[in-house]
Amino acid sequence: MPRFKQKIVSREEETQERILKAAQKLFARHGYGGTTTRDLAQAAGVAEGTLFRHFENKKAILVEVATRGWTDILTDLLTELSEMASYKAVAQVMRKRMLSLNANTDMLRVCFMEAQFHPELRDRIQAEVIDKMTDVAEAFFQTAMDRGVYRQMNPKVVARIFLGMFTVSGFSQTTMSETGSSPNDMKEMAETLADIFLNGVLDKPA
Repeated sequence: MPRFKQKIVSREEETQERILKAAQKLFARHGYGGTTTRDLAQAAGVAEGTLFRHFENKKAILVEVATRGWTDILTDLLTELSEMASYKAVAQVMRKRMLSLNANTDMLRVCFMEAQFHPELRDRIQAEVIDKMTDVAEAFFQTAMDRGVYRQMNPKVVARIFLGMFTVSGFSQTTMSETGSSPNDMKEMAETLADIFLNGVLDKPA
């Protein structure tokens, strides 16, 4: 019989994950400044001293939460783009990714709200996530331009605009709406976003 390898998660890794999940929820609800290490330890079900065996300080926890969150969201987006059958199917990919953002509301709040107050958070996300993801997206759009699907432009700029539209629109829809976002709202947002990206907003001349 075939034997399947199963990833074994150590107790230390499980503890670290609990700390990060608790931190994401508390930072989103109360802000970084409004959350103490005692709060974090209590929410994660660990002793306060355990926090500092896994992370140097509270700031390190914030940076790790945001970096992991952005990596997961943008990696999924770019993976789906690379696998789609047609370069014109970007709306379908965008819709699926936008719908998934509802599950990441806490992370989006942490990233957008806290990044403005913590330069080291912005710098790490820029260096470890945004720059790398932009390179991947740039290659994707360059290939589309080489094949004549998209018109010739600077692919790096196009990549930055695409990722920016996706993340900022996702943030506004999931965190700034008073009533929250229904699946239909997210579907409409995704399709409009993709339409604007592919076709612009100017009406075509008769």
